[in-house]
Amino acid sequence: MMRRLLAVFAILGLALGLAAVWVYQDWQRFADQPVNPDSELRLWLPSGTSFPALVRQLEALGLASSSSWHWQVWRRLHAPALKAGEYRIPAGQRIEELVRMLESGRIVEHRFTIVDGWTVARLRRELASDPRLRHVVTDLEDGRLMERLGCAACPAEGRFLPETYFFTRGSTDLELLQRAHHGMNEALARAWAERQQGLPLATPDELLVLASIIERETGKAEERARVAGVFIRRLELGMRLQTDPTVIYGMGDDFDGRLLRVHLRIDHPWNTYTRHGLPPTAIALPGWPALQAAANPAPGTALYFVARGDGSHHFSDTLEEHNRAVNRYIRGRR
Repeated sequence: MMRRLLAVFAILGLALGLAAVWVYQDWQRFADQPVNPDSELRLWLPSGTSFPALVRQLEALGLASSSSWHWQVWRRLHAPALKAGEYRIPAGQRIEELVRMLESGRIVEHRFTIVDGWTVARLRRELASDPRLRHVVTDLEDGRLMERLGCAACPAEGRFLPETYFFTRGSTDLELLQRAHHGMNEALARAWAERQQGLPLATPDELLVLASIIERETGKAEERARVAGVFIRRLELGMRLQTDPTVIYGMGDDFDGRLLRVHLRIDHPWNTYTRHGLPPTAIALPGWPALQAAANPAPGTALYFVARGDGSHHFSDTLEEHNRAVNRYIRGRR
């Protein structure tokens, strides 16, 4: 009798052992199988997504079966807390790696670059056309936007720092603008604190305006400080700045790509050919190098410069020399 019981227990033990081995191997096959072997996928988990909802979403993509016992066991054993966001699922990623990634919250970061020299209107158009952002200020006028940013008295132009900003899908355009606005406030305060003494600039806002003009006048790093020096000397001497980008900015949508002599005679607040001093606002978004140049202009005697046509400029001390350069580089090209 005892031998029979021992034999039965031995058979049961063997069966249970074989079953355990089968379950373990089946579980390992499940955990090790690729979610999607062929191509990369993007998975978006809204806030509050439950584990069953995740499985249903994977099932809708053809990547899982919600009836599989493996998912139920995983949920009960690990009870993973899923973090909202967008996830990148590489081709061949194992199911176990996927679940661990979702638990850790390794969400995809996107980038948005504000380019040096953009206007705030261009910046807002680019933001409005970006589908990765949630748009909450698209319809706000610039004045209302600056109110939302806590700077109601600030003109919007020039108030956002050109830089590459990282964000997650579902972030708002306002959040990105807040970061860029804060970045510009910090950069402007730093440039003002590090400025040369004795500049004819009364406030950080005036430095911002000058930096925006420098930004629009040259893209050559080695020329920024020289251009700044020309404008600083003109301000000190009471000369008009006579810079084309300010005229173009003041024309707004009326500018068709051709700046004519008649445009230089039409008076408006940004026409530095008809008015002395700096224009009332910035004309673009200046980057840190332009802010540095405005705060630390290069010494020299030049009062004029003209584009050579290759991106660089010819600098002149006298009007006579400048007129010869204009004849050579502008009228000669025409």
